[in-house]
Amino acid sequence: MPSFRFLAPALIALALAGAPIAASAQTFNDAQRGEIQSIIKNYLLTNPEILEEVSAELTKRQAAAETEKHKAAVEQNASLIFNSPRGVMLGNKDGDVTFVEFFDYNCGYCKRAMTDMLDLMKSDSKLKVVLKDFPVLGPGSVEAAQVATAVKMQDPSGKKYLDFHQKLLGGRGQADKARAMAVAKEVGLDMAKLEKDMASPEVRATLEENFKLAEAMGMNGTPSYVIGKQVVVGAVGIEKLKEAVGVARCGKATC
Repeated sequence: MPSFRFLAPALIALALAGAPIAASAQTFNDAQRGEIQSIIKNYLLTNPEILEEVSAELTKRQAAAETEKHKAAVEQNASLIFNSPRGVMLGNKDGDVTFVEFFDYNCGYCKRAMTDMLDLMKSDSKLKVVLKDFPVLGPGSVEAAQVATAVKMQDPSGKKYLDFHQKLLGGRGQADKARAMAVAKEVGLDMAKLEKDMASPEVRATLEENFKLAEAMGMNGTPSYVIGKQVVVGAVGIEKLKEAVGVARCGKATC
């Protein structure tokens, strides 16, 4: 019987890479196949670090595939992502980079990420910011988002909306209709008009649009961002966000 011991690394590489070795393995008898399996097992037990290398390579490839998927989704939906009239536009309306955030008023991570967004707006005069409600954390979040959408409809300039946004997202306790309405009253909005706008088809259409966009880009949590062609998921911190803005602006982290 021939020895297959020196074939172990190659066989492992083929097997872990998903190569179709079944066809060639059909020429081995049961004893030979058993020996190959034993060699692979022993090789992995003796060299367990190879599994870390394979895992790292798999993670790298999956991340690259996810990035390409995100780029394609952004390109297909660019008009609605960056320029939909239903989005809340802040910062420089004619900015060279658009920073889009999907958020939930009951998301603890979004509360912390709000500071990052505000700091970016202050430090980057060329940044256009678009906010999109993505209420995924229950009925209270949906109610708060409905009120917020009506606030946007009443305040196209975004000045009162930003005040409302900061107070509601930065406040304590559960965000729902009652709390959102109290904040809207506090910032000086027309409450009768607000109630009327909340019942309009535009509120439902806005939230449906946001959910469809998030689904297209594979977002399943908040905060999530679209910056240039990148989709960034999670409260990654201001430095990571600045890096993404830099890449969108000039192809690298810093211009």
